[in-house]
Amino acid sequence: MTPPRPHTKGYKIMGTDTTQVIIFDCDGVLFDSKDANIAFYNHVLSQFQLPPMTQEEVEYVHVSTAEGALRYLLAMRKAPHVLEEFLSHRPSMDYTPFIHLMQMEPNLKELLGTLPRHFKRAIATNRSYTIGDVLRVHGLEGEFHLVISALDVKNPKPHPEPILKIIRHFSFSPSEALFVGDSEVDQESAQGAGVPFVAYKNRSLQADYYIDDLLTIREIINQGEAG
Repeated sequence: MTPPRPHTKGYKIMGTDTTQVIIFDCDGVLFDSKDANIAFYNHVLSQFQLPPMTQEEVEYVHVSTAEGALRYLLAMRKAPHVLEEFLSHRPSMDYTPFIHLMQMEPNLKELLGTLPRHFKRAIATNRSYTIGDVLRVHGLEGEFHLVISALDVKNPKPHPEPILKIIRHFSFSPSEALFVGDSEVDQESAQGAGVPFVAYKNRSLQADYYIDDLLTIREIINQGEAG
């Protein structure tokens, strides 16, 4: 079945005729991870006899770094006294039991298998200690040329540093990249880096392209090459 054509909303289409690297967010783009994140953070909160997350908090932690999420959740529960204990245990908090709750987005492996061989594939994620295990468990280890996590930068998304670090690593210009994300955090990071932004399953964002199927990325690439 042919994937739907990518949509634009009048925003300028930038530099896709020279695309050399495709950068993916992880949560919400490569994986539907909300169930896993809910289970993990509620488990952590329960260890301190704190109440589970609200829906608003779920949306916040979905795009946050782990440390940012923990700080936010504790502040909302007026429990700053456990913050240092929380953070000191962060590296040893085992996310592995929750990885199986993450659902790979449809057509991801097919997309990766059919991208032109010269294209670089990278990830810019606000995950920290867990991204390696996530890729390994889901059989994606080795599918990406570079993975930048929150541990690899001083300023994670929405700062442009993760995206800029990737394009500088490959010696590309911003116009030679595409960034695929699903949140305002991703949008701001792409805009700050000057990189064309592909909004995945979120038409409320300001983006150069809007897609609901990852395979549509191939059409974006083909349009650029044809132009």
